[in-house]
Amino acid sequence: MAAHQHSPDSSSEECTVLEAPPTKDTCPQHGGKVSDYCQPCARALCCECTPEHSEHPRVPIGEALEQQRRTLEAGMRAAHDRLPQISAAAVVVGEMVQQLANQRTAIEEDILSSFEDLHKQLDVRKSVLLMELEVTFGLKHKVLQSQLESLQQGEGAVSSACARTEEVLAMEACADNLEVELDLKGELEELARRGLSCQPEENDQLDLVLETDGLRKWIHNLGTIVTTSAVASQSEAMGAGLEQSIVGLPSSVTIVTRDKSGGACKSGNAILSAEVFTPDGSIVDGEIVDHKNGTYEFVYVLPKEGDFSLALRLYDQHIKGSPFKLSVGTSQVSPSTTTPSNSAANATPSTGSSEGAKRRGKSPGQKKKGSKRASSALGTPRRKTQNPIEDDLIFRIGTKGRNKGEFTNLQGVAAAAGGSILIADSNNQCVQVFSSQGEFKSRFGVRGRSPGQLQRPTGVAVHGSGDIIIADYDNKWVSIFSSDGKFKAKLGSGRLMGPKGVSVDHEGHVIVVDNKACTVFIFQLSGKLITKFGSRGNGDKQFAGPHFAAVNKNNEIIVTDFHNHSVKVFTPEGELLLKFGSNGEGNGQFNAPTGVAVDTNGNIIVADWGNSRIQVFDGSGSFLSYINTSADPLYGPQGLALTQDGHVVVADSGNHCFKVYRYLQ
Repeated sequence: MAAHQHSPDSSSEECTVLEAPPTKDTCPQHGGKVSDYCQPCARALCCECTPEHSEHPRVPIGEALEQQRRTLEAGMRAAHDRLPQISAAAVVVGEMVQQLANQRTAIEEDILSSFEDLHKQLDVRKSVLLMELEVTFGLKHKVLQSQLESLQQGEGAVSSACARTEEVLAMEACADNLEVELDLKGELEELARRGLSCQPEENDQLDLVLETDGLRKWIHNLGTIVTTSAVASQSEAMGAGLEQSIVGLPSSVTIVTRDKSGGACKSGNAILSAEVFTPDGSIVDGEIVDHKNGTYEFVYVLPKEGDFSLALRLYDQHIKGSPFKLSVGTSQVSPSTTTPSNSAANATPSTGSSEGAKRRGKSPGQKKKGSKRASSALGTPRRKTQNPIEDDLIFRIGTKGRNKGEFTNLQGVAAAAGGSILIADSNNQCVQVFSSQGEFKSRFGVRGRSPGQLQRPTGVAVHGSGDIIIADYDNKWVSIFSSDGKFKAKLGSGRLMGPKGVSVDHEGHVIVVDNKACTVFIFQLSGKLITKFGSRGNGDKQFAGPHFAAVNKNNEIIVTDFHNHSVKVFTPEGELLLKFGSNGEGNGQFNAPTGVAVDTNGNIIVADWGNSRIQVFDGSGSFLSYINTSADPLYGPQGLALTQDGHVVVADSGNHCFKVYRYLQ
């Protein structure tokens, strides 16, 4: 319908005709009334649009609108039905956020409180020691001071009497001085007889015995923050215990924990609970074993046949597929051919609820025991180990002492071509030799400062000729022995100030790291100096207490710079090629690096002394990994070497032993 509107500036009776806007049922393209709906094009059609869509299926617009409304309502109901689930999940996650914050606060308070108590105990002990020092000093001082004063008085009296006597004797003898001389005679006789103690009545010893090594080790390992990235929705269970259980026989279920992306977790200590529910609703106990590698084993025994269910929870949340229905029989069945990866899929989830059941079988604190592990689920092959906690340790040899196979401050290590392991036993002033299996074979070295004698051996290497090269820090030279321990020669005498580490390059030259001079020397085996480089400082070509060296396949020299907390790579001529590392505890950081070795792939292995760990880097200095030393932690590792069979041997100086770890397989 047309609308009439008067023009505001017109005085005439004429009016302007305006078009009405299209209605909601009008075609936006042609303006005609909409009658149909093209389903493929999802478009309302007027009579002019229809020829373009003549071959498309169409429905009346009213029917299309009604169908769309029904679809929209159904979508709204589906979305609305999810609200309780989303709200419940938000409540759970919110509670976990709050619990996480509470845990953080509680642990922070525990840390502060514990260390405050330790500080108080240290202060008390310090006060006690200072008081004992004062009391002991006071008693000794009183005796010695009294004796000193008595001797000083006696000395003064004798000196005075002798001086007066000399004066009298200097005068002419006469009767007038006779009485004076008689008095002096009596005084001198009395002084000569006086019983003054001329031997010390007390000693001057005051020593402090402060056993800090054990305390330092204890402090180094004091406390750790334990957590895991495992989530219940991705974690899964597998094993024969989910498929068939036999009355009265142990059944085993392996649980593999995974993170939110489905990746296998590689560490333990997750809070896991397991409950087996009997048909009458009671709970059968079992045992959870934490393998410390992200997998866990639940072992249980069922007393009778029936319909049982197993609930496995991680952090109070059911893992994937939990709870499971269990099939319990009275006779042994043949082993299933089902692979571990689909075992969990074959277990039927139970319809029974176990939410109100009391949590049992928590994993932390459970007794460790050996058991079959689901290594295939982790995506990496499992290596045999003798340790209850999975790590790379093969064996350790030695304790503190002076006998064969015992050490006191061992430092350098080397691996000979025949498989022997050589240890520079610094404070025992010898080199000890072991087989590749750790059996003691021999030792050589006699304490002294003559050629062939060892004063403080710190570094050891094996020359291609079989000769044994030993850095002697206190003798300030490098000794050369035959493979059977016979002294042959020495080199560097008069040049070296404090040799620490030794190595041999591909041309048979002897590389000596002079810790005290902060210089690297390169000698021929005959003792002729080829070159030297480095000086004291913090620059790229300088060192601050360098320790050990290794040589890579390019004959480049890799040196650990102890106080500069870095590793440096040089050409044989001493030109810097690479420097990596900084002070810290993170990946690729050091707290005073010591031992160093290079594997067949050119990767660099470094003993991180202050952080008590072994790090692995690629040839460009990028951090790759750690050697797993968790079962028997290192304490101040020093020398490090690679054996012929691809293992790493390290001098665990603080624990007075050497350890051999799996490395190349």
